[in-house]
Amino acid sequence: MQRDCSGKSEDNALARIASALERISPPPQAAPDLGLAEAFVWQTGPDRLEPAARVARVDLGLLVGIDRARDTLLGNTLQFARGYPANNVLLWGARGMGKSSLVKAVHAEAARAVPGVKLIELHREDLPSIGRLLASLRGQAARVILFCDDLSFDKDDSHYKSLKAVLDGGIEGRPENVVLYATSNRRHLMPRDMIENERQSGVNPSEAVEEKVSLSDRFGLWLGFHACNQDDYLAMIRGYCDAYGIAISDADLRAEAIEWSQTRGGRSGRVAWQYLTDLAGRRGVRLG
Repeated sequence: MQRDCSGKSEDNALARIASALERISPPPQAAPDLGLAEAFVWQTGPDRLEPAARVARVDLGLLVGIDRARDTLLGNTLQFARGYPANNVLLWGARGMGKSSLVKAVHAEAARAVPGVKLIELHREDLPSIGRLLASLRGQAARVILFCDDLSFDKDDSHYKSLKAVLDGGIEGRPENVVLYATSNRRHLMPRDMIENERQSGVNPSEAVEEKVSLSDRFGLWLGFHACNQDDYLAMIRGYCDAYGIAISDADLRAEAIEWSQTRGGRSGRVAWQYLTDLAGRRGVRLG
């Protein structure tokens, strides 16, 4: 009788150990079904691609004042969608000037031209899992734009190493069916004072700086965004008003929009949209 109890206890202990090991090292995830949606959000714990019910974006034609960046990104994306070589892209510069809006609008345009192009958003805090995400996408028939918005790194932040390793490094490298588009307010993805501190305090300053700024060099295309002038700002709002059927005279639009930008401390595409949102609400017009 004692041996039976002892045997059952051992079996229970082994079962608990096996269960704990499975939790620590879960079985490989099944290949994601990219046919469920046109866009996804990468989630971890457990790893999965969540289909996006709706992508918040504006039409490509409504993005004013960024013509060169628009044409370059669209050309690169169409090359990629058609199965030709294409570069990873870093969109950097002034806040609120349409960097993330351009990525989403260009994806929509490319998907219309070449159906089956997917957009997957990867949050910055999930960068350590990027290797697992790429492994799940490798070999898929779909062409995938991997999108990381507002990418930047601070002191002692080692997440950049995860991204750096997969852009060009590793034995397998980046999957042929995946391209990475990232946006940032910083050209080198980190504060200027941090770069200067590395130069002044590092044991080998040049190597310390190179280690951190070389991540931006892994992007084949850099597209810069700069603060817009008043004419572009007003043209953005006029384009939005025409697209959404909001009637307003040029004189009233100019007076109200300039006053709005002054209260916001500057002009940008984001400020233009915020004014339009206020105007639409006052006029009883729904957006979207």
